[in-house]
Amino acid sequence: MKNIIGYFLIFISIILVLYVFFTSKVTNQNPTFSTYTLLSSSWEKYKTQFMNPQGRVIDYSQGGITTSEAQSYAMLRAVWIGDKTTFDNAWTWTKNDLKRPNDWLFGWRWGKKSNGTYGFQSASDMNSASDADEDIAFALILASKRWNQPSYLSQAMPILNDIWKIEVGTASGKRYLTAGNWANVKGKLIINPSYFAPYEYRVFAQVDKQHDWNSLINPGYGMLKNSSSLPLDKSKSVGLPPDWISMDQSTGQITPTGISGLTTNYAYEAVRIPWRIYLDYHWNNSQQALNYLKHNFNFLISLYKQNGKLASVYAHDGSVVSQNEGPVMYSTSLAFFLVNDPSLAKKVYQDKILSLYSNDTNSFNSNLPYYEQNWLWFGAALYDNQLQEF
Repeated sequence: MKNIIGYFLIFISIILVLYVFFTSKVTNQNPTFSTYTLLSSSWEKYKTQFMNPQGRVIDYSQGGITTSEAQSYAMLRAVWIGDKTTFDNAWTWTKNDLKRPNDWLFGWRWGKKSNGTYGFQSASDMNSASDADEDIAFALILASKRWNQPSYLSQAMPILNDIWKIEVGTASGKRYLTAGNWANVKGKLIINPSYFAPYEYRVFAQVDKQHDWNSLINPGYGMLKNSSSLPLDKSKSVGLPPDWISMDQSTGQITPTGISGLTTNYAYEAVRIPWRIYLDYHWNNSQQALNYLKHNFNFLISLYKQNGKLASVYAHDGSVVSQNEGPVMYSTSLAFFLVNDPSLAKKVYQDKILSLYSNDTNSFNSNLPYYEQNWLWFGAALYDNQLQEF
């Protein structure tokens, strides 16, 4: 009898071991992970793929250049994920290599020159891009809060001063952020609506009492609303914001820029707008932000409900410019889906964002360029409420 019981216990033990083994194998094929794990692991992969040890972000899709935008994204991601070492490296490289000679703005493009040395490849490459400048300053302010290090804030102050002095322009008595040091010409302001960051201006106003940063907010929302509703260079508008506009300084009239390449499409620039506006709604309960997100993206919401997909580029009248699907379109559209249809936002997140994340490599698809990698991360972080003011 003892032998029978012994054999039975051995048999049960073997069954339990086999069950644990096979359950473990199945589980490991599709592990359950938190969004924070996705954000931290894809950040680690991004650093090895796109950043050198000195903190420079390399855009291999454009011949190995570095942009001020890329550096600002690295700084924002590093502070939000809590990676102080990488933040410090990225900031040190940025101020040492991208800072313009006579102010505290940053040249937008840097890389290998024809003579084999590295630096700004032309005089125009030294022009500033105001979205990068404001995001760099904002990242430094966040860092001062997160790591309780006032020196970061003190380094942000001269950047804020020069953004205000050089990149803020006036039209019809109202203040607007222009596209850069180059964007105030012949009585017109050149404006990229996706640079409008009201949540940042509210924070700037808290730390910089010398300048009225809040005065940019209402005119900026007005600019966004008007540029989205006006037909511009088309016969109609479907409510989407354009990549670029021009604003008459005397009248405030909004028109297309007339500059080659600076179109009115809803494309790689303007798609960032919902993400920026959502942060103002989420952090500050802005009614202007909520109204914009609720009313200006019905065209895209309807298309997604009909087709289960969105194109990567639309003209201002809603016609398709590029049929290809793009990760940036989906990652930024999460903002207006969250406001208008949370269940659809969940589907977009699962079908269009998580589908590009590999459990085997713990990263987003390595074939995606740096820009797409960044916006997949920003979209996932926004969706799971991992973007904080500290």
